[in-house]
Amino acid sequence: MTKNELFEDIKNNLIEMEEEIVVELCEKSLEMGITPEETIQEGLIAGMEEVGRLYEEEEYFLPEVLICSDAMNGGIDVLKPHLKGDTSAEKIRAVIGVVEGDTHDIGKNLVKIMLEAGGVEVHDLGRDVPLDDFVGKVKEVEADFVIMSTLMTTTMEGMKTVIEKLKAEGIRESVKVAVGGGPISQRFATEIGADLYTKDANECVKSIKEMSLARTA
Repeated sequence: MTKNELFEDIKNNLIEMEEEIVVELCEKSLEMGITPEETIQEGLIAGMEEVGRLYEEEEYFLPEVLICSDAMNGGIDVLKPHLKGDTSAEKIRAVIGVVEGDTHDIGKNLVKIMLEAGGVEVHDLGRDVPLDDFVGKVKEVEADFVIMSTLMTTTMEGMKTVIEKLKAEGIRESVKVAVGGGPISQRFATEIGADLYTKDANECVKSIKEMSLARTA
């Protein structure tokens, strides 16, 4: 089995909700000497991105998505102890969550996984997060970034509220705000005063790392 064939098998079995097979294939990837970062990106994340597409097109529904997420997490559990991380990112602390009123967390979970793979310290608040919790966690861990997502237009304004709360607490200047999700655009991010908008997990993580390097330069 070639590396690309293995990645394709991981992706397909994740989509098919075969957690035990996904776990076995991730173990095999380690035996083959493939870096866990590559397996996560090309196998697990590629699979979850397809699951996200199926969900958006209403071919999959929440129960299927949750089972696929369990399969992904099973693979992550195998690979995570072998992640080397990125020493340049050791001091980056990020708070991440889906804003209050929204329970869609596929995109958020992908960003979290990729940030952790890059050595970032991630504090995941989960989904349907009360807006004050973002601010409280930022203060508690002295976060460098707060990352908010939503797939619902009705909860978008919560992002603006969090930024206003950060200002009210006098900590807005010390934390960068990143936003994303289906209905979010660069225009909206600019309007609410966010520092970063990205369309996908790859772009988000890359931008956060670049912004961090710029701040310490």
